[in-house]
Amino acid sequence: MPEILTVAITTEYAGERLDKTLAALLEGMTRSAVQKIIDDGGVTCDGKVLTKKDKCRDGAQLTVIIPDAKPLEVTAEAIQLDIVYEDGDLLVVNKPKGMVVHPANGNYEGTLVNALLHHCGDSLSGINGVIRPGIVHRIDKNTSGLLVVAKNDLAHVGLAAQIKNHSFTRAYEAVVYGNVKEDRGTVSQPIGRNPKDRKKMAVTFKNSKAATTHYEVLTRYGDFTHVRCTLETGRTHQIRVHLAYIGHPVAGDDVYGPKKVIRELNGQCLHAKQIGFVHPRTGEYLEFESELPAYFTQFLRRISHGKNV
Repeated sequence: MPEILTVAITTEYAGERLDKTLAALLEGMTRSAVQKIIDDGGVTCDGKVLTKKDKCRDGAQLTVIIPDAKPLEVTAEAIQLDIVYEDGDLLVVNKPKGMVVHPANGNYEGTLVNALLHHCGDSLSGINGVIRPGIVHRIDKNTSGLLVVAKNDLAHVGLAAQIKNHSFTRAYEAVVYGNVKEDRGTVSQPIGRNPKDRKKMAVTFKNSKAATTHYEVLTRYGDFTHVRCTLETGRTHQIRVHLAYIGHPVAGDDVYGPKKVIRELNGQCLHAKQIGFVHPRTGEYLEFESELPAYFTQFLRRISHGKNV
């Protein structure tokens, strides 16, 4: 059955375009998805069908009909995986830059989940449903590095509990813009959707969650600094948002960095280098570390020689 919502327009949205307003008010809905609902006649006010260009009226009560989601079939694909560790309960994978973790709008093939389905068959936890089987935590498409995958629900519950109580070790390395003066520091600022751009995250106190990132300087290169970051929390884009917040965005980041992007990096210079956790079945502490990938080391060599970027 379609979901029927009533949305009240408040003063702050009065006079704004309908599609922009609903994209801001409807959690998890992109502007393009909202526009399709409007174009299909799914938004009305006092019985009148609205268009996406209509302006919102203060105090108006909108009726929004969200259609049933179409079932999505995720297919197994023979994509090579860099498996660092595997047993009957879990596996640790070294994800390359450019690979999406699980299917979503615009990315239904070539994801880590497609590859996992081919490698593991039915042996993946089902807690996160058919779109994200086995996925306990995620890293961004253009972030490389380690993540753990659960093969069954026992492993999934045990690993998720460690992430929740902050006993799951996650360490990243990044190259950031500028000379980070302090040898180490902590950014403890809440993160939520950017009020001005729902596709981005931001440090904000509105509809946000607590987030803490620790960082330490590894090497300074004048205009750039090589840093190591460890997480207490795992918010969306956390490291990228926090480092940009203190004035040192990740090199190559086309979302939170400067407008002039370092194109050769094809995304942020950020690598999930280390993870550690207690095995949910055996109780043994396991820790894994991956080598920095070629794109990362090549960039380090370039800035170490003072070459222009």
